[in-house]
Amino acid sequence: MQLEKSQINTMFIDTDILITWGGASKKLKKGDYIFHEGERARFYYQIISGRVKMFNINYDGREFTQAEFTDGESFGEPPLFIDVPYPATAQACEDTVLIKIEQDKFDRMLTEYPALQRKLIALLAMRIYRKSSTLREIVNNAPEARILAFLNWYKKEQNPTHKEVEIPFTRQEIANYTGLRVETIIRTLSKMQDKKQVKIVNRKLFY
Repeated sequence: MQLEKSQINTMFIDTDILITWGGASKKLKKGDYIFHEGERARFYYQIISGRVKMFNINYDGREFTQAEFTDGESFGEPPLFIDVPYPATAQACEDTVLIKIEQDKFDRMLTEYPALQRKLIALLAMRIYRKSSTLREIVNNAPEARILAFLNWYKKEQNPTHKEVEIPFTRQEIANYTGLRVETIIRTLSKMQDKKQVKIVNRKLFY
């Protein structure tokens, strides 16, 4: 069975299936933590509504965002299968509702539904591929190259029908994604606007 690209962008297991197998919904406030780096993985998580980020804190206390997930997306799956601690912390970026199911019940559910196994494998493979492609540019020392890699990644994820899209991230969030300081982001975006690589209107960023 070959999955369409749109099918592997999100996991999205039917919530009725998750509930049937013992899944439970949970409401989170903005800023609530779901799990912390180093904790043992115990649940499969899927977002019903809201937004969740996974991030690390580096040696000097700066945050580095690994990824963000939104409606219909799952997160934090790999440690469930290889018995290792979470490599990053997960936190709600806004008020969020998610559904979670215990690891052993999730394993039995996947055994019962082989199509979900194939979809999960495709999802994880796509994430690895995209992250590798993006990191190749992010590790470039030039701030402009890092920012462009991030903007190209986001625009590609949106699959826009128009050439220009609004980038809904704050300057601090872009800094967290690229490993740059927020002052560097502001200064570099200003230069990029002068070169017509981006457009800034009322502090909103377009690319």
